[in-house]
Amino acid sequence: MPHLSVWRPCDATETAVAWLAAIERSHGPTCLILTRQGLPQQPRDEGQQAAIANGGYILIEAPGVTPGSGRLPEAIVIATGSEVAIAVEAVQALNQSGRRVRLVSMPSCDVFEAQDARWREAVLPKSVRCRLAIEAGATLGWWKYVGQDGQVLGIDQFGASGKAADLYQHFGLTPEHVRRALEDLLARQSLR
Repeated sequence: MPHLSVWRPCDATETAVAWLAAIERSHGPTCLILTRQGLPQQPRDEGQQAAIANGGYILIEAPGVTPGSGRLPEAIVIATGSEVAIAVEAVQALNQSGRRVRLVSMPSCDVFEAQDARWREAVLPKSVRCRLAIEAGATLGWWKYVGQDGQVLGIDQFGASGKAADLYQHFGLTPEHVRRALEDLLARQSLR
């Protein structure tokens, strides 16, 4: 829909930022897409909390990657809404095993895309081509973020019904599946 801003927050903090953005927005409608699931509150520092308003930000930085270090993550996971909690578990497990994986929470793609190129590059550096997006819906819009070397885990069909945990298991939207998919992507990247 033209001029529609969409927010899909992962917790109460992102919801509060989305609500404020909707109230302050005067040039079009805003849609907040919330879940019925009980989602965990994600820990953030003040900088991350402020960065939510940019639509996409680094929720978990890869170990050893700091501003000015010149070191980049090996891979980036991008998630939104309820999928962020799934991604957190997978990214933490991979980082604890010695990998360098960044988790980007993307509560609003349109707001993220409206940011300047420097912000977008800081969050999603072009040189990091090993990317995985997680979406409990259609994968269509996520390919522009993962590129041709990335992968999107999602649901490109309609009509499945059941408990969320059962559907997530069936469609591979679990921390274990995300971890395995990212390990496969990293292995393929090392062969290039």
